[in-house]
Amino acid sequence: MTFDARLAAVGLEKPDYGGRELGAVLPAALAAVGASHAVTGRSADADRIRLGVPRGRHVIVVILDGLGHQQLDERRGHAPFLRSMVSGRITAGFPTTTATSLALFGTGEPSGRTGMAGYSVRNPRTGELANLVSWDGAYRAEEWQPRPSLLEEAAREGLTVTTLGKARFAGSGLTHAALRGGAFIGAERLDDRIDVAIGVARRPGISYLYWGEIDAAGHRYGWGSSEWVAALEDADRELQRLARSLPPDAVLLITADHGMVDITGAPRWDVAHEPGLKEGVALVAGEPRALHVHLEPGVSPDAVVARWQDILGVHAAVGTRDDIVEARLIGQLDPAVADRFGDVVVAMAGRATVVDSATQPAKSLLLIGVHGSLTPEELYVPLLTVAAR
Repeated sequence: MTFDARLAAVGLEKPDYGGRELGAVLPAALAAVGASHAVTGRSADADRIRLGVPRGRHVIVVILDGLGHQQLDERRGHAPFLRSMVSGRITAGFPTTTATSLALFGTGEPSGRTGMAGYSVRNPRTGELANLVSWDGAYRAEEWQPRPSLLEEAAREGLTVTTLGKARFAGSGLTHAALRGGAFIGAERLDDRIDVAIGVARRPGISYLYWGEIDAAGHRYGWGSSEWVAALEDADRELQRLARSLPPDAVLLITADHGMVDITGAPRWDVAHEPGLKEGVALVAGEPRALHVHLEPGVSPDAVVARWQDILGVHAAVGTRDDIVEARLIGQLDPAVADRFGDVVVAMAGRATVVDSATQPAKSLLLIGVHGSLTPEELYVPLLTVAAR
């Protein structure tokens, strides 16, 4: 069975790179404000038309971390404003995780080009794990991910570019790797960010606002929890205020970086305690839903693929690095970042997970909501549009 066939057999889908995907959102927004010339490597005007983004003097792009299309649809009664918007869905990239998705959003390029291969990856300089959210264990962001961000290119072309997030993110490795460029304005609460966004939108340009509380509630309590619903309701209320306060000819786009599945009661394997998974493995990176398995020297990737697939069965699609490239899960692979990806890559199906308690922090083993794989619940995110006139 081919890797493509294995993906389909366990209910996994593929990113729509070059089509309706997260990497098209910022190019479309730039085209909407007349700055398509700031985008290279893809047609920003085609992205704008494909995503249905209207033209405007200012475009605000909001990313609601962790709000998948399916989760929003199933809880739409708690989000009257979001459900009222002109809506559609797009795909995230692979893995469906924040570091990878923000780099896809910020550069317009998949993880095979940016090297932003997951939540944790193997640092090729040290052989140890690097966390691409906290940036612990990674090296300088501009070296790790040297491709220019679209915000950086737009600012260089003279466009007013503003990022709104927590103040501590201004100098973070992830921000510099994925979203460097323009002015960063720190604001801790969502209502404060909305206030700033309303003011910024009065001037021509583009702004990006990130909100992470929905994802945080999902990880801790599950996306089916009352805490998750409360976080959704808070975001819905504040975004409605933003939409009502938009100046004429401003456009608001709302999307997300990935969805989520709840894993309580689902199958779980621990590499540290499963000899068949541990054999020949030097390091496990990634996350419980999308794993990069780095092998000991001389170990056959094909043999490990066969063994892992036999153990995990219908709960995963297991392939080599070459398999995921051929399946276009990560776009075109730049040889300079190839060693960030595992010799073997595992995409989990259903709600199953694989962990490695030998290297993962104990608190990460307690998460209820997780993501990273290619189920529809994780892959599809909303794209919501409102234009002030």
